[in-house]
Amino acid sequence: MSDALLNALAEALAGLVTAVETSDEDVLDPDTAVKWLEDTGHVLAGLGAADRRALDGLFREAALREPPGARREELLKVSAGFGLDEDPHLAAVDAVADHARRYADTVRGADPATPVPTCPGWTLGDLTRHLGTVHGWAEHLVTARPATRVRAAELPLDPPADPSSYPGWFADRAERFTAAARAVDPAAPVWSPGAEPYVRHYPRHVLAETVVHLADAEIALTGTARPLAPGTAAEALDHHLATAPYIPWIAEPLAHLDRDGAVLRLDARDSAASWTLVLGGGGFAWSRGSLGSGGAEPTTTVTADAGELLLLVHRRYDADDPRFALTGDRDLLDDWLAAGAL
Repeated sequence: MSDALLNALAEALAGLVTAVETSDEDVLDPDTAVKWLEDTGHVLAGLGAADRRALDGLFREAALREPPGARREELLKVSAGFGLDEDPHLAAVDAVADHARRYADTVRGADPATPVPTCPGWTLGDLTRHLGTVHGWAEHLVTARPATRVRAAELPLDPPADPSSYPGWFADRAERFTAAARAVDPAAPVWSPGAEPYVRHYPRHVLAETVVHLADAEIALTGTARPLAPGTAAEALDHHLATAPYIPWIAEPLAHLDRDGAVLRLDARDSAASWTLVLGGGGFAWSRGSLGSGGAEPTTTVTADAGELLLLVHRRYDADDPRFALTGDRDLLDDWLAAGAL
């Protein structure tokens, strides 16, 4: 898609939103206006941080092309109205804090010996200890900012001896991580297990871990996971796809799938988010939408809510679950899931 087309679409959308917001009641029914704006906001909520930043910039550029005056001022409000001007680093930290509180509330008082079916061989206590370790490890990394890898086992994270005390220990570790992440420049360099060696990597990493393991705990205790906000799920899926090529036990099996040119499409029905994965070259390339497929028809398409797609990719749900609509080559999906899960 050309820059000219992107700019034109952003300008048209910003103008339409401004027209809806400033219409008189006798021109546009207020309930209809609210529904239109809510529907648009719901779609934009499915965008990842990078896309939200890009759209924010396009909206602002469109506004500044207008001469000074009331219309320019209204156009400049569009990004804020949809929350596109939020600091993506702080937004990720806030999301970590929110989902960590949900996790602590979910497991507090539960039997730590409860089996976790989505993590075979683990108990709820094991899961909570693991997630607390992730938060403690990430806190050390954003605080000390080492240039080389530090393993969690090398750190004095001090989990309690009694598994029934793990929820409180986890909550403390989560609070310490979010406090540390808020206090640090997101562009500060630090080792990371991916392509982004900066502090801003870690809130996204910890958020992805937390939302997936929250689902594990909910499934263990109630049999099902609560729905995830589309934007949060999309951010976690973006992070997984961006990081997978740097994780040897994922990258190596994917490199040997022998499905060069195959295209796997993931469509989120609760937002406009979609992902296109093109296999080949000893790995895969991915993009939002179909831009990365070079116009090729998907070999396989899976449609579900964004959170369900995230949990499918992590093999928390089975592809046979009726919540997933599948078209095309089922073998491609099965091969990807077998190779690509953490």
